[in-house]
Amino acid sequence: MNNLVQEVLREYDMLRDKSLKEALSRREEVYRKIPQISQIDDKIKEIGIEISKAIFLNPQNQKEFLENLRHKLIYLKKEKAELLRLNGYPETYMEQEYECNICKDTGFVNNKRCRCFEQKLINLYYKQSSIEEITKIENFDNFDYHLYSDKPYKGKMSPRENIKTIVEVAKDFIDYFDEEKESLFFYGDSGLGKTFLSHCVAKELLDKGKVVLYRTAPDLVEGLRLNKLNSDNDSYYEYTDLLRECDLLIIDDLGTEPITPFSLQEIFSIVNARLLANKKFIISTNLPLSEVMNIYPERLCSRILGNFKLLNFYGDDIRIKRKTIN
Repeated sequence: MNNLVQEVLREYDMLRDKSLKEALSRREEVYRKIPQISQIDDKIKEIGIEISKAIFLNPQNQKEFLENLRHKLIYLKKEKAELLRLNGYPETYMEQEYECNICKDTGFVNNKRCRCFEQKLINLYYKQSSIEEITKIENFDNFDYHLYSDKPYKGKMSPRENIKTIVEVAKDFIDYFDEEKESLFFYGDSGLGKTFLSHCVAKELLDKGKVVLYRTAPDLVEGLRLNKLNSDNDSYYEYTDLLRECDLLIIDDLGTEPITPFSLQEIFSIVNARLLANKKFIISTNLPLSEVMNIYPERLCSRILGNFKLLNFYGDDIRIKRKTIN
């Protein structure tokens, strides 16, 4: 995890260097074409020095003196903007441009990580886990309802009607993500599209600029274990902060992780902390609800029952049908 943080910090360094070089290049271009602007900038610098001296030297009539300098500064900036406009340049042409105007490509705002920092960490996770490539295939455009039977199933509506209902719930979850209070809990046998639908939701929210993190339950627990054992304790807290702060945390294949006191405590801690912060989840499992209730402690199950929409996937394994069609 610490290596990922360092990689993000290096990326910010490169972004700032690149934007500064580009701004300097634009400034030199303007100075060549409009020499008056170079002269105006020199005067602006001189006034800046005078203002600094006035503040520290505290001359008599300081307020009046500073006000006069500020008026000169405003006039020069207006003159500069007008010259740029008359020569076909936008007023901000000479200014340094940033990928993120909130943190100015530093990654931090008020000593806290900027939202863009968290997204860059997520992007690195995606590159490591290949989910970025997966969502190019597993998305709503490629969701095929015809893989699901249109026949009634064990006294219930058909798997096709059921999955259509679940997809509508998932799309509402996306559309009203900021207002929605409940998270989503997918359960049912393997091969019914739970992971596929999770990827569909992930892609849509990523496209909306949300910070989404996808982890299988085994990877989630192993990541926590390795980072906790790491001699660099900051690594563990950075990892848990990311798990807690992302807009959507997808935990896939719950129940396939080693069931130990450590895993049960860590999963509960993440779920509890995120729910208290009104953060959303998608959790999926191949286990029936009764088995989930038997495996996990009551305090975790009560939070799932009270804060998640429980969506049951059922029918025949669609992966077999997909292979047959292909």
